[in-house]
Amino acid sequence: MLNIPNILTLIRLALIPALVVVYFMPGRWAAAVATAIFVVAALTDLLDGYLARRLEQASPLGAFLDPVADKLVVAAALVLLASDPVVHGHVWDNRVFVVMVLVIIGREITVSALREWMAEIGKRKKVAVSSLGKVKTVMQMVAISFLLFRGNLWSIPIMTIGEILLYLAAILTLMSMLSYLRAAWPALSGSGS
Repeated sequence: MLNIPNILTLIRLALIPALVVVYFMPGRWAAAVATAIFVVAALTDLLDGYLARRLEQASPLGAFLDPVADKLVVAAALVLLASDPVVHGHVWDNRVFVVMVLVIIGREITVSALREWMAEIGKRKKVAVSSLGKVKTVMQMVAISFLLFRGNLWSIPIMTIGEILLYLAAILTLMSMLSYLRAAWPALSGSGS
């Protein structure tokens, strides 16, 4: 069913190839446009969920596509950033940056699989999105936006701030994953009812 929230989710998916193409274009403007594309994608993420609730247009298609689109946008941006030596290594060694990217992507895969499995056994609510997960998402989106900009804004070291925020987001990512795993542990260990 195509409704406004689902259209916004589809737009977010369509922005992924646009982000990749623009990111690799030459010229200083490309970084600013890539950042703008990512910010629009992040805003559609906020808006589609809000509108689905507000307009009472939640649908099975939206429930499936929304988290997929979120993870694909973030993963695509992180892979672009991890492959770009201009972006990482301002704060710590390049390898630390790549490990943080892997932590974030690995967490997304793990938590998605956990949620799917918990849904299969009828315990999906035990691993519903937490406030820590929401804070992590906001910090991650801001960090990625800053890093995609690939430069300073006036005299503000945007990339350095973005890298630090990404490391903090990776820590929150691990904390939220452990929280979800702890909530699911009774079912995972077979000790839950």
